Amino acid sequence: MDVVTLAMTEKTNQQNQEIEKVVTTNRRRLLDFIRFRIPEEEDAEDILQEVFYELIQSYRLMKPVQQLASWLFTVARNKITDSYRKQKTTKLDHDLKLDHDDDDTFLWADILPSSDDSADTILMRESIMEAVIQGLDELPQEQKEVFEMHEFEGYKFEQISELTGVSVKTLISRKRYAVIYLRERLQYLYDDLLNY
Repeated sequence: MDVVTLAMTEKTNQQNQEIEKVVTTNRRRLLDFIRFRIPEEEDAEDILQEVFYELIQSYRLMKPVQQLASWLFTVARNKITDSYRKQKTTKLDHDLKLDHDDDDTFLWADILPSSDDSADTILMRESIMEAVIQGLDELPQEQKEVFEMHEFEGYKFEQISELTGVSVKTLISRKRYAVIYLRERLQYLYDDLLNY
């Protein structure tokens, strides 16, 4: 084995030990953080693996990570947000179609930009998320709460009913009003995308 190969092997072994230490030290806390936001165990584990994959990539590319714990939680938060976007688009489209009888339906998928990371897409995503958050803040608290629990936290209506003591029928109604309001509130974004 030549000197360069030996040095590379030694460096890789050192990185592997550092990565193993980071994973062992942070795994439980990070998984608890993710599980609090992603109720499905399998989905939470997938996100955790993606976070650790990013960590490995960072080590392999020799990109030093300052404040490692903070970095891990930031990556986890971003992965959770991406997961919400992917999982909820189809369900929201279905809900929005249920509330609209004409062909000019407002589809959530139309307003969420693709997952590429171009500057335009990132800016559009930020604008959309800001508009969604503002729209949610304008809703009555009970509509906002059921919308967030159902769409962002992944609770089923039956689970929300158990937690809040509100009937499933009432929760569905509140969610429906929230969806109608958000559709109207975000219509300008939909129009902008059609004319883009």
